Amino acid sequence: MKQLHIGSHLSSAGGYLTMGREAAELGADTFAFFTRNPRGGRAKALDEEDVAAFCTFAAAHHFVQVVAHAPYTMNACAAREELREFARDVLREDLRRMEYMPGNYYNFHPGSHVKQGAAAGIEKIAGLLNEVLTPQQSTTVLLETMAGKGTEVGRSFEELRAILDRIERKEKVGVCLDTCHVWDAGYDIAGDLDGVLREFDRIVGLPRLRAVHLNDSLNACGSRKDRHARIGEGKIGLAALAAVTNHPRLRNLPFILETPNDHAGYAREIALMRSCWKEERM
Repeated sequence: MKQLHIGSHLSSAGGYLTMGREAAELGADTFAFFTRNPRGGRAKALDEEDVAAFCTFAAAHHFVQVVAHAPYTMNACAAREELREFARDVLREDLRRMEYMPGNYYNFHPGSHVKQGAAAGIEKIAGLLNEVLTPQQSTTVLLETMAGKGTEVGRSFEELRAILDRIERKEKVGVCLDTCHVWDAGYDIAGDLDGVLREFDRIVGLPRLRAVHLNDSLNACGSRKDRHARIGEGKIGLAALAAVTNHPRLRNLPFILETPNDHAGYAREIALMRSCWKEERM
């Protein structure tokens, strides 16, 4: 029987197998985690036995791709070279570590151009990816759609396409659509989901969309503020987010909740979204 592929963001403090078990307890078949402290730099030493145990557990429980998340401190288009060097080092190390759990996703915020201009930011992001992507890697790197606050790059589908156009190993890169972010960026997924997806398909291409961050928003459409809300407690609303999970072009993707919740709250939201998901009729 087919089902909605959904999970939430989990703490990696207890290791990979612990995350897998927590996800299963929540009723999830995917999850997201930070590869290192989201506000810090150094990653914990990798326990290869723990990762292998997780891979066995995930296969036995029919997990789909998990969506690792880069730290917020990584800015691939920073104006200062030492910050770009940090981003380069993080990307290289994280992608190497991801190969211990092959075939999954690595998501990151494209970055902030910090008064250099979006065009310069786009060139730097693509340039950095061209340095670190390898033909051997099985991990797909995902550019996240951004809300557009400050000098964020990735606030429009056009900016994402401009980055993708400059990447040499295009088969190694895709997009993660964040419902709060695109809504806050001005894409009305509540009033015209089909129209937004047609625009995404025309500019970026829906085959490049590999995962969805499923979040409500505290803000009005186009606010450019990026404030996540629990499902059904924001301006997007439950009905619109249920329509996202049921859309024929999206329904088979992994959906990740990044709502302000504890484990019990995530379990309720996973159950809620599963109850809203309708199996396709032949």
